[in-house]
Amino acid sequence: MKNIWHDLPKPFFILAPMEAVTDVVFRQVIAKAAAPDLYFSEFTNATGWAAAGDKAIGGRLIKTNSEGPIIAQLWGSKPDAMAMLATHCKTLGFDGIDINMGCPDSSAVKSGGGAGMIRTPELAAEMIAAAKSSGLPVSVKTRLGYSRVDEWPAWLEHLLRQDIVNLTIHLRTKKEMSKVPAHHELIPAIKALRDKIAPDTLLTINGDIDTREDGERIAQETGIDGVMIGRGVFKNPFVFEKAPQVHTRDELLGLLKLQLDLHDKWDTLEHPRKFDPLKRFFKIYVRDFDGAAELRDKLMHAKSTDEVRAILA
Repeated sequence: MKNIWHDLPKPFFILAPMEAVTDVVFRQVIAKAAAPDLYFSEFTNATGWAAAGDKAIGGRLIKTNSEGPIIAQLWGSKPDAMAMLATHCKTLGFDGIDINMGCPDSSAVKSGGGAGMIRTPELAAEMIAAAKSSGLPVSVKTRLGYSRVDEWPAWLEHLLRQDIVNLTIHLRTKKEMSKVPAHHELIPAIKALRDKIAPDTLLTINGDIDTREDGERIAQETGIDGVMIGRGVFKNPFVFEKAPQVHTRDELLGLLKLQLDLHDKWDTLEHPRKFDPLKRFFKIYVRDFDGAAELRDKLMHAKSTDEVRAILA
């Protein structure tokens, strides 16, 4: 099985998995604007899928054949379910499995998944082994700890001993959510631990990195392998450009029109798409030009993609 992680440039840039954001539609918009080196799916509940099939995951694993490389991000707390869904992801054409061990969502944590894994390290190891049974390369995305920052040495060492292909660290604890600045000061010590325990495991950093320039600077200063950008795309959909440019109003609105078209294309009987969640994306495109605030206000009162098109026209 080809391991796409080995073909990535250094540093590589990843579009972070974001619930109800980085679906098949938005990933195509970002690909049009400026493609990252690697995509992740939205995080998908293996336990729910094993119990109820595709209807339990709401289209989170839908992708196009042209997308790639792309990793399926899965979560849960039952190894058998993880093995089943990871194997299914291989048949769907995903290039790897990433296990979410950092999501602070209360429902995920309550069931033992997401950041709840930090409190059950042996089960975390079982989940990694289960995902590996698919034959796909397995990576992990996590946080520094559950309640305290000083949990990171023991927790990250445990993960690094599981022979994973990449470890992505959101540089906050579960308790901190996103309420405090990411702990970038820990990157050198984390890299030293990686170099000591698992030098072949790639190290990716996430948290408060909003531009490619910032990511490249941090990578150059610390020697990390990869940078994951999430909320930065809300400030600039062209964030992955290798040579940043100034983009026009027409370019920004062109991306919005593309998202409207893709929204309608992927709105099917099997996977219906609601209109209102689209409104969270308007601020990405309708900004930084004269009249943007007034236009955005009008768009927020629209009730359909056709109304949005009429307002833009």
